[in-house]
Amino acid sequence: MIELLPATARTLLARTARAQRDGRVPSLVAGVVRDGALVWSAARGGRFADGDSSHRDVQYRLGSITKTITAIVVLRLRDEGLLGLDDALEKYLPGTPLGDRTVGQLLSHLAGAGSESPGQWWERTPGTTLAGLGLSDADVVLPAGRRFHYSNLGFGLLGELIARIRGRSWDAVVTDEVLAPLGMSRTTTRPSGAAAQGYAVHPWAEVLQPEPEHDAAAMAPAGQLWATAEDLARLATFLLGDTGNVLSADTLEEMTLPAGIDFSVPTWSSYGLGLQVQRTEQGSVLVGHGGSMPGFLALLWVDRDEGTGAIALANTTSGLDGGLAAGLLADLRAAEPRIVDAWAPSPSPVPLELLGPWYWGPSPYVLRAIPGGLLHLGGLGRPGRSSRFRPGPDGTWIGLDGYFAGETLRLDRVSLTLATFVFTRTPYDPAAPVPGGVDEAGWRA
Repeated sequence: MIELLPATARTLLARTARAQRDGRVPSLVAGVVRDGALVWSAARGGRFADGDSSHRDVQYRLGSITKTITAIVVLRLRDEGLLGLDDALEKYLPGTPLGDRTVGQLLSHLAGAGSESPGQWWERTPGTTLAGLGLSDADVVLPAGRRFHYSNLGFGLLGELIARIRGRSWDAVVTDEVLAPLGMSRTTTRPSGAAAQGYAVHPWAEVLQPEPEHDAAAMAPAGQLWATAEDLARLATFLLGDTGNVLSADTLEEMTLPAGIDFSVPTWSSYGLGLQVQRTEQGSVLVGHGGSMPGFLALLWVDRDEGTGAIALANTTSGLDGGLAAGLLADLRAAEPRIVDAWAPSPSPVPLELLGPWYWGPSPYVLRAIPGGLLHLGGLGRPGRSSRFRPGPDGTWIGLDGYFAGETLRLDRVSLTLATFVFTRTPYDPAAPVPGGVDEAGWRA
């Protein structure tokens, strides 16, 4: 672990201090992650003093960052073969009005479920069981898969699904299968030990009012967890690839792929499986989650290209700059950009004569071998559909991203077939199986 330069640390502290003051936040803890550890943190306000590291062990409420941990457990169940993302909720949780919606739709907020549970404001009143919520057709507000619609209720249902499949409570499963293996021993469902009091700050005066804290019960999987800066930093390292065998690298990658798009924000923001994905104005793609509960706001974002993460924990209902974590990452990237690994040669996964130019009709493409034993097909000298491919069964290749994600590529010395497309070594090669055939007279002026 390489410590930050003093000038970088001062820049991060200045941003954090301004966010605490301008947002009128009673106390704020912020930090950045690099090289698998919390390399810098600071606290402002409350009982914290500059240079005092005790702020790293004070719990704050995470709010909706809890959803990411709930999603991790659901994907563990999928990887064990106990459920499918295309399975209807009714299969595991019969009797709800959302029974025809799929597990995957609930994870990505595409199920059309109501944003909140029925009854009183669940975040400020004692919770109840799923039966006690009294769900009805009114809790189905949109058609399935039609559009992104953020739903706390959906994650409450996923928590109940976890409990029924495992035969234990959601919080017990989360603790045993995610928190304990990751070493997040100071993450709990209720405040434990040193914990911040949540406050509301008066909009027109410099005064505070304590916010209530209750067990959300059936809605706990949507926002119940409390954690320290150290534990939240461990979740950041998880998102950066240190999964501690809780999930496979492939499943983590699946979580980060955008599914539902939130077009209400200036720069595009999307949702994968229990994770928010957004592109910043600087062009970086960040993965993570925000969280809010009465009295608390939290931020967790990582830049997977840079291998860095940023966290923020505040005990206020509103006021914290939601761009603080992204700003800390931008500061870090500008001051101490990642030094990438040196290039080194590696064997080609296919014979060299199969690489190079191919043509889809008259349009030139190029097939390249890229690091990690992958192939890349993209336009040559002009825009074109592009994708990376991983090895598949029987010498085939499977699309990882882009237009051909999930599609099968078959490659021989005469043609490259992909979906219904046939790529040839020369434009409309008459020796290749070009769909529709090739004019016998060939090319002419």
